[in-house]
Amino acid sequence: MAGMLYICATPIGNLEDITLRTLRILKEVDLIAAEDTRHSIKLLNHFEINTPMTSYHEFNKYDKAKVLVEKMAAGINIALITDAGTPAISDPGEELVRQCHEAGIEVTSLPGPSAFVTALTISGQKTRRFCFEAFLPYDKKEREEILEELVTETRTIILYEAPHKLKRTLRDLYETLGNRRISLCRELTKKHETNFYTTLEDAIVYYDTEEPRGEFVLVMEGADRTVLKEEEMRKFLSMSIPEHVAYYMDQNFDKKEAMKKAAKDRGVSKRDIYQALLEK
Repeated sequence: MAGMLYICATPIGNLEDITLRTLRILKEVDLIAAEDTRHSIKLLNHFEINTPMTSYHEFNKYDKAKVLVEKMAAGINIALITDAGTPAISDPGEELVRQCHEAGIEVTSLPGPSAFVTALTISGQKTRRFCFEAFLPYDKKEREEILEELVTETRTIILYEAPHKLKRTLRDLYETLGNRRISLCRELTKKHETNFYTTLEDAIVYYDTEEPRGEFVLVMEGADRTVLKEEEMRKFLSMSIPEHVAYYMDQNFDKKEAMKKAAKDRGVSKRDIYQALLEK
């Protein structure tokens, strides 16, 4: 029989957060694939786990995944762990999981710590709807494109950021999205855990004099739906009715559907739209 892959969440700070099931699986599997074996050996030694390890990280994720899949196909059971938190979340583990599915290898996940979920629950921001953007791209053009997409994002937005890049990210968010409420979470689950509930403007001022320390999870409020709707209404009303219908036809809607959508936008009947087009 083929082996299987276990996605094993490990503590993001406090070692007591590891689950009993994860400890058992890490002892029972034949091999542990770790992001950094030098880092993970400390965790394994703490819990007296002697299972062999192999490295699996961003720089070998494609070729190494093939090797690991071959091992599982031959009957080897493998546990995947990252330096902290849940593997495959903004992590090279997603490639290994994909290759497992393509090869027919069974995959299961052992629930446990995740930095962005932990931050969200203590942030004070809305939690019913959220989007996880992880780290913003380093490339300037790609970064600007993502930031522009976030301007109209109404869900709570969650980002990761390193301390030496935090100031730039706060400025970019403020300049593109305006002043938003934000929670800056750091040292999660550790003794000096902090949740700085503030605004982008005040956070920029604060870190002008304070040096950021530790890895950050930023939890920021989404765009106000009411404001977006008002802005959209102003845009549509600035158009003539023929321009409004053409706007939707340019998006590959047929004329009938374009008229229907324009009528809805303007709060009028389809007959009014039809009459305006006739007069034009």
